[in-house]
Amino acid sequence: MKNFLIATVLALSSCLALAQSAQVVELTSRPGVKELVLVETPAGPPTGATLVLLMGGNGQLGIYPNGSLRRDSHFLARVRGMLTARGHVTVLVDTPSDRRDLDGDFRESKEHAADLAAVISYARATFGKPVWLVGHSRGTHSAVTAATRLQGDNAPDGIVLAAPMLDSNRFAGSTAKPLQESGVETLRVPVLVLQHTKDACPVAAPAKLPELQAKLPTATSKVITYEGGISRGALCDVQAFHSFNGIEAQVVEDLSAHISQRK
Repeated sequence: MKNFLIATVLALSSCLALAQSAQVVELTSRPGVKELVLVETPAGPPTGATLVLLMGGNGQLGIYPNGSLRRDSHFLARVRGMLTARGHVTVLVDTPSDRRDLDGDFRESKEHAADLAAVISYARATFGKPVWLVGHSRGTHSAVTAATRLQGDNAPDGIVLAAPMLDSNRFAGSTAKPLQESGVETLRVPVLVLQHTKDACPVAAPAKLPELQAKLPTATSKVITYEGGISRGALCDVQAFHSFNGIEAQVVEDLSAHISQRK
């Protein structure tokens, strides 16, 4: 019953935010390529950083013209209302117009970095707040790609790696390196890592978290681990520990508080 009530509250908060403040924006990210984003703003003036939310899996959200999503059960999609309630503008990023999905090779590419640069530049110019990238699962590859490739106004002010990719993985015929082998030691922005101690998704094994932590710049990085919640279904799915099922409120609170402290 408790988990059902939590899920209901999360769904209602996301739907409320959607009904009040959703705006679909189409950006030109590369020649001939469009990047569709869903922007949601707090009820009052934004008080926190703008959060660009990068989905895991194949990256597909399916943003409809009315602001609804074909796939709204992703961890970051389902907590967006909780983030706007804390004063953050959220920007959910769909796949670009020239891609059906975001495989591992593309997530590490200069083209993907260009797409994210367009989103970051738009978010910074529109809302005038620091811009943080929040990646979940495979979305953590996207966050690291942007933070290591981009500079100036196109670069993020910080990144959050939730359930980070810690082992080599194959997806749609491509491969992606573990984050600890993706140049994270060169990062010059704050990094927050969020990891469930019982995450059983094979490519996000908590046992490998120290390998990533050892590569991150010590002075600007923080790792928060979690217990609790409930895991259902496939180990890498939306109702598993991998997606912080049942402890979303605590994860969102920690994320928001940490970013606010970095102002």
